[in-house]
Amino acid sequence: MGAECWRSLLLLLAALVLTAKLDRFQRWGGFQEKSKSQKNMNSTLKFFIENYNNVSNDTYLFQVDKLLQSYMQLTTGVEYLATVKISRTKCKKNSTKSHSCPQQSEKKLKKSFICDFLIYTVPWMNYYELWNNSCQEAH
Repeated sequence: MGAECWRSLLLLLAALVLTAKLDRFQRWGGFQEKSKSQKNMNSTLKFFIENYNNVSNDTYLFQVDKLLQSYMQLTTGVEYLATVKISRTKCKKNSTKSHSCPQQSEKKLKKSFICDFLIYTVPWMNYYELWNNSCQEAH
């Protein structure tokens, strides 16, 4: 067999493997609605709010108030598509007690957002990546 024949066989094998993998992805069925309980998403929500606080120009930290909607899709990891309500806390960004921050109570400083985000995670490797995020002020 010549080199050209081997090249053709390798291309055919690669095409078959790719087709089998794509078929497996299609059987996963896309995003499935999840319970609004935070217990299955705690680490994902924590990653989201830490990311939000790191890129925000706000002096104060924000925290997740409520999980409004949650969808999950299995791919090579897990993709979470979620909507949350976040609110400004009384803790400033450089504060050391960020785990127990009460919500801002002063009327002028109160601020909340509704955020939609898409996070890809490989939980068994503790890997998270924010793929998309948009927030609008809640009224």
